[in-house]
Amino acid sequence: MQALRTAIIALLVVVAAGAYLSMYTIDETEVGIKFKFGRIVETDIGPGLHFKAPIMHTVRRFDNRIHTLDEDPARFLTSEKKNVIVDAFVKWRIQDAGRFYTTVGGDPARANQRLSEIIRSGLRTEFGRRTIQEVISGERSRIMNILTEQTVEAAQSLGIRIVDVRIQRIDLPSDVSESVYRRMAAERERVARDFRARGGEAAERIRADADRQRTVILAEAYRDAEQLRGQGDAKAAEIYARAYQQDPEFFSFYRSLAAYRQSFEASDNMLLLSPDSSFFRYWEQMQPAAR
Repeated sequence: MQALRTAIIALLVVVAAGAYLSMYTIDETEVGIKFKFGRIVETDIGPGLHFKAPIMHTVRRFDNRIHTLDEDPARFLTSEKKNVIVDAFVKWRIQDAGRFYTTVGGDPARANQRLSEIIRSGLRTEFGRRTIQEVISGERSRIMNILTEQTVEAAQSLGIRIVDVRIQRIDLPSDVSESVYRRMAAERERVARDFRARGGEAAERIRADADRQRTVILAEAYRDAEQLRGQGDAKAAEIYARAYQQDPEFFSFYRSLAAYRQSFEASDNMLLLSPDSSFFRYWEQMQPAAR
């Protein structure tokens, strides 16, 4: 009985050990690969409890979180053969664990090294096509988009997926900065002069148009005034003519009085006329007869 009990306990221990060796877990931050005598038989094993054949199968786990390639700042030549210092980084994660293992041995450092070569080559090409001003002023986003597309294609062969590619900083060497700033200032000044010249041209055009409109308005106003004045004079002449026809003698007398009033309006007015002048015709009639 003692021997049987010992055998049963030993069997249970062996079964428990076998069961323990047959089970393995993959953490939620990991992805696994199962090997059979060194040959991959299952890839991209997700989180949870899994089973394997002891001794026959082995399992390797890889960190499935986002990895970062933080490139050291490097110098690249622009199309003007000027140096710029570029600092970039790449965010990536494992997409195909089997390919990731076969290409870089499952080593994130080796994957970073391969990505670094791809990124540096892309930066060298894209910066070589652009001037310093284009790179600094507005081409950074376009360069990042192009690098992302190129890196995504190359990263697929490594079994990884590119999450993001960013250019953190673009600096100019001290020997280049001053000349670039001077040229940028000169370019801004040229643009400012161009705007001022176009503004001056527009101002002259507006001023000339305003002067032309003023001249036209004054001419039309003078024309209308002369027409109205002529119409008024014609109407007045017509009224005078009708009044004269009704009583020519009274009209002649009235005009003589107006002439007297206008001639003697000032105290120092003097007229030299002959005594029998028709100007004093009504004046003589107004004097009393001599006694």
